[in-house]
Amino acid sequence: MNKDIAAIRQEYTLKSLDEREVSKDPIEQFNNWLTEALDSLLHEPTAMHIATVDANGRPSGRIVLLKGVENNGLVFYTNYDSRKGKELIKHPQACITFFWPELERQIRIEGVVEKVSPEMSDEYFNSRPVSSRLGAIASPQSKKIKSRDTLEAEFSKVIDSFKDREIVRPENWGGFILKPDYFEFWQGRSSRLHDRIVYEQNENSKEWTIGRLAP
Repeated sequence: MNKDIAAIRQEYTLKSLDEREVSKDPIEQFNNWLTEALDSLLHEPTAMHIATVDANGRPSGRIVLLKGVENNGLVFYTNYDSRKGKELIKHPQACITFFWPELERQIRIEGVVEKVSPEMSDEYFNSRPVSSRLGAIASPQSKKIKSRDTLEAEFSKVIDSFKDREIVRPENWGGFILKPDYFEFWQGRSSRLHDRIVYEQNENSKEWTIGRLAP
């Protein structure tokens, strides 16, 4: 098995990426690539890996869905009492990665994280299907539960409790926005000589500088 895995090779030849041709604004460059991913009808083009750290510096990662690009930041939603929610509240820095293998591309984004406004969380929560809203209320995300039956029993109780009243967003569920200070755009190239274009933000001026990394 190990030998077979080690032998896997994929040659990347679709496109190139030149620092002289990218947008001067990394958010604009991100939106250009995201639009291309959406137009290409990729499976889950908004899926992104987000990495956080706990109090001991131990990292953890998971896939979440991008739900908006607002005020030069990337927005996603979760349970604030989940592992990632607690870690982001205590250590509000994170790294997000998008990987679009069909386009031979990935994007790494680093920055600081903060909660979005309650009004923004309400708006998105109320736009979700009823079952998704009820599921968010029923699930004690990231906590250990006895069984699947336990979860489904709680879901049934929540359904019953909201039969005759409005479904209100729980206070422990809402959005985060990651405000980037670092972008890396990766385009696969032949012979593993990949293109890696980085944007780094000056802490004082907030201006972006563009550079190239060796693959």
